[in-house]
Amino acid sequence: MMLADMGADVIRVDRVTRDHEVAASTELSEVIERGRRSIAVNLKDPRGVGIVLDLVAGADALMEGFRPGVAERLGVGPAPCLARNPALVYGRMTGWGQTGPLAPTVGHDVTYIARTGVLDSIGPAGGDPVLPLNLVGDFGGGGMLLAFGLVCGIVSARATGRGQVVDAAMVDGAALLMAPYLARDEWGPRGTNMVDGGAHFYGVYATADDRHVAVGALEPQFYAVFLDRIGLAGADLPDQMDQASWPALRDRIGVIFRARTRDEWCDVFAGAETCFAPVLNRAEAAADPHLVARATIVTREGLVQPAPAPRFDGTPATLPPPRPRPGEHGDALLAELGIDADEMAVLRAAGVVG
Repeated sequence: MMLADMGADVIRVDRVTRDHEVAASTELSEVIERGRRSIAVNLKDPRGVGIVLDLVAGADALMEGFRPGVAERLGVGPAPCLARNPALVYGRMTGWGQTGPLAPTVGHDVTYIARTGVLDSIGPAGGDPVLPLNLVGDFGGGGMLLAFGLVCGIVSARATGRGQVVDAAMVDGAALLMAPYLARDEWGPRGTNMVDGGAHFYGVYATADDRHVAVGALEPQFYAVFLDRIGLAGADLPDQMDQASWPALRDRIGVIFRARTRDEWCDVFAGAETCFAPVLNRAEAAADPHLVARATIVTREGLVQPAPAPRFDGTPATLPPPRPRPGEHGDALLAELGIDADEMAVLRAAGVVG
């Protein structure tokens, strides 16, 4: 999605089912599948493999997300692809990576972040770990890692003429995202540290209407303003960084925030030079004045979605077309490969393409 958002011509190779009907995408993928073209190909037919290799011949990069060895068995592994296009960047997206004892085994985001120390680091003190959706393994440590690797590989290929394989593993990406914390011996159990909810000045508080506000008053000047707005300026309080006092201060401040509604607290903090924000739900976020002004979240045909990011002043990105129906662009792509209408009909009848 991010590559398509930036103007890349992304071609998705979808599968063709046994009855020659194209498998449907899930609604969950409706946004993240935007901006690409789709061709449905039967990779168990040598003619289908040939079509993919023909597409590879003119591509900058290929991405595959099979278990290690599957692409090779299908005939579209690195060797035949790089033989057709020596400058190709071959991106491999897995959870465990191409090597290591777990490489051939199954997994999901939750298992990858569990083994990398991420999951154990998120959640309340004394409570169970909390899942950060599937943002750390699948998206941040997975898809973004692969997109970064592909762009780096393309830059290298354009300089050297040589392509290469990019092994993007979600465990590697999750570990990268944990870089500030993996090596810190002083980092305590979850829910007791500076930015994991342990500090009374950096976290989330419930309000009188059972909504929440977020506070991030790390710096002394912001902390002073924060105390002033909640009525604790001049109070005899322990030092801000006295970690032993954080639980008691969090309880005390929690009582204060429970005395007003979320929106009343927004009024109290309006214009304050401190780090404060209401915790918005997804619908509220889409209508937030700041996000609306920046068009950060947009709606197209009733579908709410993020706008392309980051922003470029010289080559600004625009919202790409909606997700395709699987196989929607098959005829056009086959035509680009020089396949005429008669041959297309033969391929469709044989179930090679959908």
